[in-house]
Amino acid sequence: MLKIILQGHDNYYGIGDVVRLFYGPCREDRENGAVLCDLGPDMTLISAADASNALPVNRQVKRDLYERLSEITGVTVPWGCLTGIRPTVVAAEEGFDPRALTEKYFVRADKAKLACECARLETSIAAQASQKLNVYAGVPFCPGRCSYCSFIAQDVTKHLDRLHDYASAMILEMNTLAPYLDEIPGTIYMGGGTPTVFDENDMSRVLEALRNTFRPDGDTEFTVEAGRPDTITEGKLKAMRGNGVGRICINPQTMRDETLRKINRAHTAADIVKAYETARKLGFEVINMDLIAGLMYETADDFLESVKTVAALDPENITIHTLYKKRRAGMSREDVLNADGRGDVDKAVREAYEFLTGRGYVPYYMYRQKDTELGLENTGFCKPGTHNVYNVAMMSYDSSVLSVGAGAMSKRAFADGRYERCPNVKDVSLYIEEAAKCAEKKISFFDLRRSGR
Repeated sequence: MLKIILQGHDNYYGIGDVVRLFYGPCREDRENGAVLCDLGPDMTLISAADASNALPVNRQVKRDLYERLSEITGVTVPWGCLTGIRPTVVAAEEGFDPRALTEKYFVRADKAKLACECARLETSIAAQASQKLNVYAGVPFCPGRCSYCSFIAQDVTKHLDRLHDYASAMILEMNTLAPYLDEIPGTIYMGGGTPTVFDENDMSRVLEALRNTFRPDGDTEFTVEAGRPDTITEGKLKAMRGNGVGRICINPQTMRDETLRKINRAHTAADIVKAYETARKLGFEVINMDLIAGLMYETADDFLESVKTVAALDPENITIHTLYKKRRAGMSREDVLNADGRGDVDKAVREAYEFLTGRGYVPYYMYRQKDTELGLENTGFCKPGTHNVYNVAMMSYDSSVLSVGAGAMSKRAFADGRYERCPNVKDVSLYIEEAAKCAEKKISFFDLRRSGR
């Protein structure tokens, strides 16, 4: 068992993150001031704070441990000792200088360059997002659970009777908020789950309520995450366009039919193309498409072929995710992180990025998640001028987000740099009963009574 003894600091979380990169899951032993990893070698190391180091202590101890474990194992990882969710924050702190990321944090040169390029645009978008309220409408239902997913989502095949009542509850929450809203939002994002699990009537009802409550104008970025092509109909797309939606997500994850079947997605690559063509015919200005690198059942070459097939459709946005172990997903940690037989996922992601930039796409937002092979990242690419402001606002500490729906998290940013959160109840049945109470809670949270219509 590997034992890391902490001296002069209490950065258990960061030390655990570094250990996880090399050996897998670990645990904290706060009583004895240590981090323990059963899968590591039989060894004890000391992680000591160094007051003379120029880095903040929490970063210095991670850097020192990463350097030592890299020497012991002969292993390096693309992001070095940067284990946080948002490497672009550090890139901005370092003046968008790739060399600083490499020298201070051992970030590989291509990742350092990517982080700095992304951070420049992300910083500009974040400033735009902070100027206006952002709105999120959550629909935690899916037509079935993909094998890699653990989002809080109800399987619609078991809960079809809840959808109509859930739509009515969302509308009640919005109607309760409406008299107190006088600010036209900069963004509206309807996500999930899969919002297009609603039938056409309920989809229209919810979209109309969003439009009537928040009154988007021509400058409001209005997105619906249509997601699963098997839930997209022309009628739903027309309802979106009729209510001001300009951006939608049609998310294949892969363009390989065999993989789609195995990960429990009830559509084919042909269905994806059909949904995309219908959306184009109806005039959507921006379409995003998600793909996942490192999926089980396919190789790195399969992933690259999906990237090229999707790019040939010419969507404005393409988001590249790297498969990671979600806590409640059907896939095990071994399924996710053991890439034997799948080829070099790291190399495939690099080649995908090079291919997309060669076609004129630029990276505009990025985040990372734990238990991803080699600590790889998720990156959103866009054609210049078609970035999604909400994606950045949601991650930014400086942007307020008013959220409706079960499990939706509202965020209020203050001028002094503070931010606070206000959650809705997660349980769908309880939310249906208490939607108006959720709205009242937010009216107080955002102090809306002081500035009603």
